[in-house]
Amino acid sequence: MVHRGPDGAGVWTDLGVGLGHRRLSIIDLEGSPQPMHSPDGRAAIVFNGEIYNFCELRRELERKGAKFRTSGDTEVILAAWQRWGLDCLEKLHGMFVFALYDLEKRQLLLARDRFGVKPLFLTRLSDGGLAFASELKGLLAHPQMRRRVNPQALESYMTWGYVPDSHSILAGVEKLQAGHFLLVEQGKPVPAQRRWWDISFADRAKGSEADLSAELVHLMRDAVQSRMVSDVPLGAFLSGGVDSSSVVALMSEVSAEPVQTCSIGFDVAALDETSYAEQIAQKFGTVHEARTVASDDFGSIDTLAAMFDEPFADASALPTWRVCQLAREKVTVALSGDGADEAFAGYRRQVFHHNEERVRSLLPQGLREPLFGTLGRIWPKADWAPRPLRAKTTLLALAESGNAGYARGLSVTTPEARAQLFSPELSRSLAGFRGEDELIRLMEQAPAQSGLDRAQYADLTFWMPGDILTKVDRTSMAVSLEAREPLLDHRLVEFAARLPEKLRVNGGTGKFLLKKCMERYLPQDILYRPKQGFVTPIADWLRGPLSGQARAIASSSVLARSGWFATRAMADLAEAHISGRSDHSRVLWQLLMLEKSLANLEVTG
Repeated sequence: MVHRGPDGAGVWTDLGVGLGHRRLSIIDLEGSPQPMHSPDGRAAIVFNGEIYNFCELRRELERKGAKFRTSGDTEVILAAWQRWGLDCLEKLHGMFVFALYDLEKRQLLLARDRFGVKPLFLTRLSDGGLAFASELKGLLAHPQMRRRVNPQALESYMTWGYVPDSHSILAGVEKLQAGHFLLVEQGKPVPAQRRWWDISFADRAKGSEADLSAELVHLMRDAVQSRMVSDVPLGAFLSGGVDSSSVVALMSEVSAEPVQTCSIGFDVAALDETSYAEQIAQKFGTVHEARTVASDDFGSIDTLAAMFDEPFADASALPTWRVCQLAREKVTVALSGDGADEAFAGYRRQVFHHNEERVRSLLPQGLREPLFGTLGRIWPKADWAPRPLRAKTTLLALAESGNAGYARGLSVTTPEARAQLFSPELSRSLAGFRGEDELIRLMEQAPAQSGLDRAQYADLTFWMPGDILTKVDRTSMAVSLEAREPLLDHRLVEFAARLPEKLRVNGGTGKFLLKKCMERYLPQDILYRPKQGFVTPIADWLRGPLSGQARAIASSSVLARSGWFATRAMADLAEAHISGRSDHSRVLWQLLMLEKSLANLEVTG
């Protein structure tokens, strides 16, 4: 995993334990090598991430008698553990995964940050031991690792387009989940993961819109400023959307020098947003770099698949990787706008769900199911049509409970479509398991008051770590770039979760309060234009230069030989798409990325 840490390497072993680390130097460049020991030699740590309040914690610990030999954040975690034990996790503000071994207690603590910005894979070994690594490829080096596919992970991947953190594509591998820890005592069985933090939508903030707006600006400013601490060059991604533009505006307030910004454009005018990014760059006087990605930029998808290890079908990963490559030419750390859509209800699906919940509240389930269910089943699937005519998903969602409807809207494929794709053998091995059910249970158990709360909770705890944060971590670390997400500061997200619904979604506008408070910084056409995001022309690729690969999925591929999929169904999807009769680009892209991932992993069954 040299790409995650090209600046140094270290290994430490003791009786029955070993810690290894690759370092990307950001803070205290020369003085904080890892693995690191506490001054008394009683604890050792390997750590990936950044603790943004480490200076404040250091001062607090020094007042309590702690001594420090370095000026970085790694040693602060060691001292915090020795002073507060597990309670130290609540005091850490940042993105992190760490493995801390206490030689005195013979305990290993694995801990992951609140939102899952940084990853950790682990496997329980046949000899009773435990192996862990930041990427699956790190575990694959272990001689006891088996390469068998987990059928439930296949179902989940085909449901969502990624493997959620509750699963791993390989049987016997798990992920340390966001806001969880694992405390292992040497000589005892490895216990279950335990949660140390969760986001709650159960309470509502009181106060005027003006007061809440002022508090929001204060929290955003503090979150941005705390993430600008760096001993290496630092910049920002700038798409020209509300979130990245807000981050750049607040960076420019406190930066002594012009902020370095970068953006990626497309050579298809309908997909290109670089003019908006340029507008913001000029307004705040940033040193701006832009690069155009060609619409035929499909030549690196094999590299992309290897980057993720597990199958990952979010097509925006390709332009995300390209913008990370561009940023790395100038800086080692880049701030992003990720997290605001989840926290402040910025996705269209959240706004739609909020409005659908109003309809559900007016009609009982016994009336909705026959009315909307019947209409939804006969309504044509018209992905090509203007949005008002694409009613099939909405009608089917309204026929179900709010939680089931949101799961249907968020999924890439329906249970009915997967039933057609899967072989009888794979269907039997699933024993009734459905990918959507995990999300539905999560929403049912959410600490929330409303349907909008539950949708946002699902996005923050399920969608975001599995898709958005995985995408940014793998593509940034592939080029040895550290990406930081100030709008995921947990105090900021906790504030957003308490906002009244009308300050999150107002009419058809999501992120309502965020946009209102940024009116003093950003132009109206930036704040209130329709959300676009990175769009990759995969439908055209799969009808053109990738059509051969699309056809091969059903004949000469790992998937075709696996016995998991119905080859006739895959072939029919490919031909219908290539001929232009239907748009099956999303599911074909899923199958293609699954094929490439499993080939890279060299699975045995």
